Order: sequence, then C-alpha cells, then structure tokens
Amino acid sequence: MNWANFFYMGGYGFYVWGSYIATLILLGAEVLQLLRRRKSLREQDRR
Repeated sequence: MNWANFFYMGGYGFYVWGSYIATLILLGAEVLQLLRRRKSLREQDRR
C-alpha cells in the first residue's frame, strides 16, 4: 500500500477526507465560540 492508495481510499477518499475536514472545522469553530462566550461571561461578572 502506498500513500496515494491510502488517500484515495478506493474511490471514497473525497468523502472521507471531506468529512474529516468538515468535522475539524466545526469543532474548531465550537471551541472558538465557547472561548468567546466564556470571555464575555467573565466580563459581565466583573460589572
């Protein structure tokens, strides 16, 4: 098995890797949103 076959995944590589990328982007967006929300709540607590 070589790397090209691994990434191609029998013709399903586009869907598999696309799903991984979409998941990572959404998880990253969730983390950023949570960090912003936490910062906002802490600022509200100080007032």
